[in-house]
Amino acid sequence: MSRRTADPLTDDRAAAPAPDGYAYVELDETAHHGHAVLAEECALAIAYNGVAHAVMMVSPSALEDFVVGFSLTSAVVAAAEDIYDIQLKRAGEAFSAEVQIASRAFWALKQQRRNLAGTSGCGLCGVEALEQALPQLDTLSVNPLPPAAHLADLRTRIGQVQKLARQSGALHAALFVDESGEIVLCREDIGRHNALDKLIGALNRENRDARRGFAVVTSRCSLELIHKAVRAGFASLVSLSAPTDLCVRWARRHRLNLIHLPHHSPPRVYSPAPDYA
Repeated sequence: MSRRTADPLTDDRAAAPAPDGYAYVELDETAHHGHAVLAEECALAIAYNGVAHAVMMVSPSALEDFVVGFSLTSAVVAAAEDIYDIQLKRAGEAFSAEVQIASRAFWALKQQRRNLAGTSGCGLCGVEALEQALPQLDTLSVNPLPPAAHLADLRTRIGQVQKLARQSGALHAALFVDESGEIVLCREDIGRHNALDKLIGALNRENRDARRGFAVVTSRCSLELIHKAVRAGFASLVSLSAPTDLCVRWARRHRLNLIHLPHHSPPRVYSPAPDYA
């Protein structure tokens, strides 16, 4: 009897994980076999009022939070109240979100899509693309920095609440620390931006004031995260990884308190600028 070799592209048995995770073999003399739980990833197609808008690769947790946060930080809607309904459906490895938004928001979205439609094969023109990458944002009101005590042992406390990452690794987290210094929300995702969108969505759905506490991101602090933090109205953003120079300039310009929490050094406040800067 001939033995059939499993084709990973066509044989579901080869792709399916065991109850304790995916099988692996170590590439050394021992060739040890084991199992590991891996981070989940799926495609999420988002449509507004029946019109397809975006497909995002996300982790399949807190998807409604993500849709709300994505809609807000992408300026699809101006407020969470403009989102009337979210219907999530799953088909195999993909999800779809049918989102009903206010007529005025949908009209503005259609105008934006029409303005961004390229008239040549190169797609978006440079000016329009730059306007999306460097948008006009409202300037925040001046807010006090969080107490230094609320940043103490924060890395350890984050590790304790990152439930999904403890199982699989490979996940970013965005968290909200309230006025008493307690971590009250944690959202995880394979994408840095997705995790922050989920957190922003959760804050809105729970009617929490983004100014009464601070947000934390475990990932590299990029300009897009500054955009999202300003649009969400956070008073302060704490990053476990150092920000870029552009992040610091934009945070100072828009009065977002920006703090880097190094591994073995005290917290570093980049925004507001020190008096001697």
